[in-house]
Amino acid sequence: MATDFLGRMLRDDLPNPNSSPELFDGILTRRAVAFVIDCVIMGAAILLVTLVAGILGFFTFGLTWLSIPVIVPVTFVAYYAVTLGSPARATLGMRATDIVLTPTRETTLDGWMAMIHVVVFWISCSLLTPFIILIGLFTPRRQLLHDVIVGTLMVRRSPMVRHWQAYARSGNVPG
Repeated sequence: MATDFLGRMLRDDLPNPNSSPELFDGILTRRAVAFVIDCVIMGAAILLVTLVAGILGFFTFGLTWLSIPVIVPVTFVAYYAVTLGSPARATLGMRATDIVLTPTRETTLDGWMAMIHVVVFWISCSLLTPFIILIGLFTPRRQLLHDVIVGTLMVRRSPMVRHWQAYARSGNVPG
């Protein structure tokens, strides 16, 4: 069984960029577009919740206004946890750009792993933005820094479905 550079065990059924390049075609561009779409969606959600909190503040003598500073981080974490932790394993922006998040280790992708993924993403973005983007150019599977740390892989959804079907036909069951 293969290991990553930290010595963690990787799944046997991970796609290889050499044998399945269609899974990784334009993945970094698709991720950037998906991120912009997700930011627009989250911006609208934040605006709506902040507006509701602002209006409710008049009725609660300002108590609801105390929640406004936590609206942004809670919205980000909740959006990613609900969408990435769903069976689709993709945010709305990722679905629009035909990409999906896949764990690289022998674990399932659930809401907790999705929340950890987004927290590590935002921390690394705020501290190391250029490095995050550059690392994706040098990893064979186009993984960004937070993908490597958390143990996830972003691939194109439609070719991935064909990859899993071929893997299942060979007598194996993907994890």
